Amino acid sequence: MKITALNQIHKKAGAKMVQFAGYEMPIEYSGVIDEHNTVRNAVGVFDVSHMGEFWVKGPKAVELVKKISSNDPTVLIPGQAQYTCFPNGKGGIVDDLLVYCYEPEKYMLVVNAANIEKDWNWIVKQNDVGAEIENASDRISQLAVQGPKATEVLQKITDVNLEEIKFYTFITGKMAEVDDVIISATGYTGAGGFELYFRNEVAEQVWNAVFEAGKEFEIKPVGLAARDTLRLEMGYCLYGNDIDDTTSPIEAGLGWITKFNNNRKFVDRDFLMMQKNEGVKRRLRGFICNERAIPRKGYELVNSEGTVIGNVTSGTMSPTLGKGIGMGYIAKEYASFGNQIWIKIRNKTVSAQVVKVPFI
Repeated sequence: MKITALNQIHKKAGAKMVQFAGYEMPIEYSGVIDEHNTVRNAVGVFDVSHMGEFWVKGPKAVELVKKISSNDPTVLIPGQAQYTCFPNGKGGIVDDLLVYCYEPEKYMLVVNAANIEKDWNWIVKQNDVGAEIENASDRISQLAVQGPKATEVLQKITDVNLEEIKFYTFITGKMAEVDDVIISATGYTGAGGFELYFRNEVAEQVWNAVFEAGKEFEIKPVGLAARDTLRLEMGYCLYGNDIDDTTSPIEAGLGWITKFNNNRKFVDRDFLMMQKNEGVKRRLRGFICNERAIPRKGYELVNSEGTVIGNVTSGTMSPTLGKGIGMGYIAKEYASFGNQIWIKIRNKTVSAQVVKVPFI
């Protein structure tokens, strides 16, 4: 089992550790609800060093990224990032990821921890254009400093004007006396903040500086459990739950990251164009329980007669709403917003309403 450079810090902080994506990772420290509310209302820090980072370089870099990405990287200028996915050639998704345009011939792809090997093999297989590719995952650490107070905390330890880093843009600068930190205005919580990328060797230095700067805001470390409740309240997809090799980006509501402009050729273009034009048989939708219940992955969704119309892909008790919320694929005739559906939870059915995401 792999560990991040901050493994001992988590243990000293009393984190409950679990195995996740081949890493020993903190799932919680002070409790899921406390950590969740800390990020929503102030500032929390996630160690997400288990994520994968690939460099794509050289004169053919954009050609490769353009081929394997559902989104269009040609619109990016240096300093911009983009959310996208890898179509898998069979109508499904290899993974979702971020593409960073570092220089005109240098891109960084940030992929999910559980898919590092799978994604790397996919990129190698698709690289018939001769781009230079490098798997830097084991050398890079990453912190997500998230919440409405994140800017104030980090501004104390950098001369970079963080207010100038707009959503989905980034710069490379000095942070916590460490050079060449990628400071990215991204994150998967919907609470605002930054993601920081740096060398493993300086991970403890950066972590300690961030927590010293955040003392006045009662900054706290946050584990994977609250990361999941935070992303679910925003209706963000989780690979392995809401999207996978059997779900298309069109079905998953990710048409906004599936770009057909400029006659750009990319994996699954024709199939996804057909789905966009002709429609799909099911849709990924959010729903809120009308009674006290917690939907869980795998539970069946049914209509008023008890006929199965879909299944839950993610679910939790929303700390912000105090209600059960979830996402799942629903047959298109039942997927209209406002529709009532039912969730089969063990030996009973619980009513729920189909809603637009985000939930908050």
